[in-house]
Amino acid sequence: MTISLVIAEVFWINAVPSDDGALTTLSPRSIVTGQSTDYAKHCSLEFGECVQTHEEGDNTIAERSTGALELRPTGNAQGHRFMSLTIGRELIQRKWNPLPMSNEVIDRIDALA
Repeated sequence: MTISLVIAEVFWINAVPSDDGALTTLSPRSIVTGQSTDYAKHCSLEFGECVQTHEEGDNTIAERSTGALELRPTGNAQGHRFMSLTIGRELIQRKWNPLPMSNEVIDRIDALA
């Protein structure tokens, strides 16, 4: 998670215009990628926030949601990157519901560490 935290911080540093930069109205991210930061898309979750992510439905009885921790926005329209509490790997999801941080989640994080 430390690597994801560093990547998230670089994303946020580059998402804000610099007072002493070449352009004070455009962020470095906007200049390089042409994409602006959308508050509704990129700022809806905090790093490490507990959520229940939702898979796209395929009309089977397979499980379609999993508990996860938010790592960072993907930077485009794909959603956010999460660390799955089930498999301990990174996944990208577009839909989620915030959850309170329960003792079970904390125990699972300790087990993954």
